[in-house]
Amino acid sequence: MTEQSPFHLPRPQLTLEQAIEFASDRFGVTGPGTELGSNQDRNFRMETAAGSVVLKVSNPGIATVELEAQNAALAHLRNLGLDLPAALAGIDGAQIQRVTIDGQSLDLRLLSFVEGDPLTDVPRLSVGQIRALGNVAGRIVRGLVDFEHPGTDRFLQWDLRRGGEVIDALLPYLDDVARRERLRSVTDTARQQVDRVVSDLRVQTIHGDLTDDNVVSRADSTETITGVIDFGDVAQGWLIAELAATCACVLYRSPRHPLAILDTIEAFAAQVPLIDAEITALWPLIVLRTAVLVVSGEQQVHLDGDNDYADANRAREWLAFDTAADQDGAELEALIRFAVTGEKTPDVFTEHPLAGPLAPAALLDLSVTSAAFDAGSWLTPGIDERVAVDVAARLGHAVTRYGEYRLSQTRIDTAEESLTLALGVELYLPAGTAITAPMDSTVAVIDTGAVRLVGDHFDLWLTGLDVLAVDGQFMRAGTALGTATARLTVQTSRLRGIRPPFFVAPSGAMLWQRVCPDPSALIGLDTARPLADPAVVLQRRDASFARVQEHYYVAPPQIERGWKHHLIDIYGQSYVDMVNNVTTVGHGHPRIAEAARSQWSLLNTNSRFHYEELVRFTERLAELAPDPLDTVFLVNSGTEAVDLALRLAFSYTGHDTVLSVREAYHGWSMAADAVSSSVADNPRALDTRPDWVHLIEAPNAVRGKYRGPHSARRYLVDLDGDLQALEDDERTVAAFIAEPVFGNAGGVLLPDGYLAGVYDRVRARGGLCIADEVQVGYARLGRYFWGTEQQNVVPDIITIAKAMGNGHPLGAVITRREVAERFADAGPFFSSAGGSPLSCRIGLTVLDIMRDEDLQSNAEIVGRHLKHGLERLGERFDLVGAVYGMGLYLGVELVSDRAKFTPATVAAARLCEELLLRGIIVQPTGDFKNVLKIKPPLCLSVASADHFLHALGEVLGELSD
Repeated sequence: MTEQSPFHLPRPQLTLEQAIEFASDRFGVTGPGTELGSNQDRNFRMETAAGSVVLKVSNPGIATVELEAQNAALAHLRNLGLDLPAALAGIDGAQIQRVTIDGQSLDLRLLSFVEGDPLTDVPRLSVGQIRALGNVAGRIVRGLVDFEHPGTDRFLQWDLRRGGEVIDALLPYLDDVARRERLRSVTDTARQQVDRVVSDLRVQTIHGDLTDDNVVSRADSTETITGVIDFGDVAQGWLIAELAATCACVLYRSPRHPLAILDTIEAFAAQVPLIDAEITALWPLIVLRTAVLVVSGEQQVHLDGDNDYADANRAREWLAFDTAADQDGAELEALIRFAVTGEKTPDVFTEHPLAGPLAPAALLDLSVTSAAFDAGSWLTPGIDERVAVDVAARLGHAVTRYGEYRLSQTRIDTAEESLTLALGVELYLPAGTAITAPMDSTVAVIDTGAVRLVGDHFDLWLTGLDVLAVDGQFMRAGTALGTATARLTVQTSRLRGIRPPFFVAPSGAMLWQRVCPDPSALIGLDTARPLADPAVVLQRRDASFARVQEHYYVAPPQIERGWKHHLIDIYGQSYVDMVNNVTTVGHGHPRIAEAARSQWSLLNTNSRFHYEELVRFTERLAELAPDPLDTVFLVNSGTEAVDLALRLAFSYTGHDTVLSVREAYHGWSMAADAVSSSVADNPRALDTRPDWVHLIEAPNAVRGKYRGPHSARRYLVDLDGDLQALEDDERTVAAFIAEPVFGNAGGVLLPDGYLAGVYDRVRARGGLCIADEVQVGYARLGRYFWGTEQQNVVPDIITIAKAMGNGHPLGAVITRREVAERFADAGPFFSSAGGSPLSCRIGLTVLDIMRDEDLQSNAEIVGRHLKHGLERLGERFDLVGAVYGMGLYLGVELVSDRAKFTPATVAAARLCEELLLRGIIVQPTGDFKNVLKIKPPLCLSVASADHFLHALGEVLGELSD
């Protein structure tokens, strides 16, 4: 399409150099400049000796009088309490300068620069910021109510009074036929809804674009908006269109939480009370605004192919429209009306309960922590009813709870919120139980078995009823309404005539519980569960638990259940656990729960007593260990295992020095910490190593001193120098300790031949070689059970923990008999809980599960699929510097500059927070905290891996924009 219309406004054509020249010639300002984004104008930020200014080069289709109106509106609002740009005069005193370039007559203005960070820079809007948008939009509307200027009477494609006309003109720019037809259908309905009240909508001068692009916050006021930076769309329009534009912005910033617009609307209405017609028109106008943005963006990219600003916005504009189109318009209008009117929640009470006496013992627990949902039964369709029917069979009836987050409604492998909050109550009653009208009301028969009782303050929705009353009948409280068929649902609603959902997302809990008050009083039994608050529990944690024991995330979810590789928070939201290599066979495994229960009921004591479980477990570990390792010590953790391994090496060799690689982490005890040099875990690690520890270069073939797959030789040459220096100082090597795969660096494989070369050199000097397999061993690598197998070496000592107990504290040291026996020279070894009957039983059960469920093969198959997906993301996004590891110990290193391999630490932190919101738990590791450590339970499914890859791709795309 090339024909011209009022909606065809290609941006003016000029270069940055020309803009700098005009700023100097016309306004007398000099300095470097950079271009800012705009759909139809060209904006340049100029850095002058006096500070920053903005040169605005207006679209030639915009009349000079319209620019004069913008300047006048800024002056009119100068006392509003917001930071606003001011129009600066040119050398000749005029605020608007006309120039001609390449046949274009262009108007230039110079505006003061408004300091602050644009809201577009905020990864995710907070409730405070969402409300601030509504507040500022309302303040500006209120400030412009008496503003008049001939330049505001303009033909503007953002004027929603012409929204239908814009869509008609620009719809052909949509190449996708299905999308075009859907947009047409949705907007036709919206236009019809607006037309019904159009004559009553107030008109005044409005800003027209109070969105995240055009507002800023100062660093000390991040929850508020301190400035507005662009008045290019000032014009006459519907007052309510101002709010519609702001709400559309909130939709594309919070597409998974569309009801967030209600916070914006409440804040706006506090500044500018809305009339009935505006409340009716608001939602369809929001839909129209999202549609206008879509068609305008498509048209702008067609006309102006190098407009990166418009092109980058297209995806989120489509997302906003699709989100709006998917909503129930009648429900949204009712919710908006409810939010704006702000009526007090009515008291719900009756002297005539719906049914006969109900026993508190019949209240069901269908929450996240319910014992009824152990062993993954919550994923079984119809599980709530099955539990309820069982209870009703015993007690005569069963009752569900109002306000309970039900685990049965939790969905896995999704970025969307699960609709888990119950807004009503279900009564499981004997068929034929008499049901009484609890209040004076008018009956509205909905369909077979469903009625709505219209009361003075709310509607009461009932289903599962053989109704005696007829449609339209008025009933007094206490009158027989009908009989229950078996399952009666009870739900109140203040949305008149609109049936509310029975389950909603946690993000809307406070609103929906105002809309649908607790019906407990109507059934004569308190069923309500109070809304949970993880923040309060976190405060209690901080008050009693040493804060140095850190927690994941800024605002961590309160996790109270796990199943396989999924974690569930108290709201019933699920997360794929991509970080938990402790629960190697998965969370909540019934065989481990039974093993623990069974052993606790028999015996739990210490290893000085004689019992078979210890023998069975240590025999099993010795069988799994590579020859000639045949002797096992049992402890409680990886730290203890490393500490013991070091003591074994000193005792066996009589030497005085341990070699440890830089950037490693081995534990927190005095000895384990001494051989740990990760500055991420201890910022002073490199300065506080004791004399008996000698650090050697970390053989990281990607980020290290020497790089590439054949770098082992050069690292070994450096090691030779270290060993010679130790000999010169008359120091002797007791041990070399290292992970066979660098777990703390994110699963970095060592260069081929490195460990073999080190082991040979250490053993030639009488030292022992310790393989710390705590993180990477025990089948996690898929192809190999032990990490050392990947390097084709056998250590003298293996340390293991984490995976051994699936979360139960359990660790081990495996070595040769003579090494263990030498340790006896210093006296017997004893650990109170290490090797207890309970620990041994759980350890054996973990190994049995790994064998029976073939989890090592799963680690290889799913790990290979996952790594391939990560590598493909690396091909798409420069933020991915490298992909490490094998099996289900993988790492993704994030860099801001691939050539320099600059760690993208901030991006990694933000990425993890964004993934959390999409149902993924993953954390950064490494000395720069820029490597995603991916080490999920070994039962990870391909479906969950794909969900992770999709979510990671989304967030990488956002961070790369």
